[in-house]
Amino acid sequence: MTDAGSTTQPSRFDVDGVGLVYEDAGSGAATPLVFIHGWTANRHRWDHQFEHFAKSRRVLRLDLRGHGESDKPVERYSIDGLAADVLRLLDDRGVDRFIPVGHSMGGMIAQTLALAHPERVERLVLVDSVSQMVYSRSRGLVMTLSKSVPYNTFVAINIQRAFKPGYPKELIKQYIAASQATPRHVVMSCYDAMRGFDVLDRVREIQVPILILHGRHDIQFPPAQARRIAANCANAKVEIIDTGHECPVENPQAVTDAIEAFLAEG
Repeated sequence: MTDAGSTTQPSRFDVDGVGLVYEDAGSGAATPLVFIHGWTANRHRWDHQFEHFAKSRRVLRLDLRGHGESDKPVERYSIDGLAADVLRLLDDRGVDRFIPVGHSMGGMIAQTLALAHPERVERLVLVDSVSQMVYSRSRGLVMTLSKSVPYNTFVAINIQRAFKPGYPKELIKQYIAASQATPRHVVMSCYDAMRGFDVLDRVREIQVPILILHGRHDIQFPPAQARRIAANCANAKVEIIDTGHECPVENPQAVTDAIEAFLAEG
């Protein structure tokens, strides 16, 4: 299972009393990559990509506030707040220019960083993400269930739906267990933050090249939403991968190869 861990030793960084676990590896003159995971996930969603790119450049990733091994305060979570945490970490690590690579909610955070700090973002990679939260009817029904079913059941339903049919059930069970470790107050507050996310009318302000990777079988955020982002950006391109919503772990090599090619474009 990809979420099992990596060979890099994690460190902790304090943001106003909240501890965030992160990894900083690799070196070189190339602009650092910053990998940002999604809702209920953790930094290990990026194990394949992180370890691959650490061989040739500096790479960073973190467990977002409320997720993974980071602290999980009871508070209102927001996309802006999570983006601020990422920026504080980069400032502390002496990273000025960077390339955010965000999956799902992490892609929302990446867009927020690109819009708020265009002088620092060199390129942008969005994986199974959106610029405006639009839920399908089925997703709306799942969220309604959150009020009437046990929390662990609700999480299990969400994670099960994230994978393309046929993905190994034993691996899905491990991802479900990892997501269930995210406290309910974090999950629901972050859901509210995503529900209110809408920068579709602003993404055209992002002038840097954008790579949009999206799973063909993604029913969480259908591929049409990826194309909506590209339609609003002059320098965006979409690549569809034969996966569900969890591209980085369902087909990690395809994601890594696509990012590698994108970076090679100069």
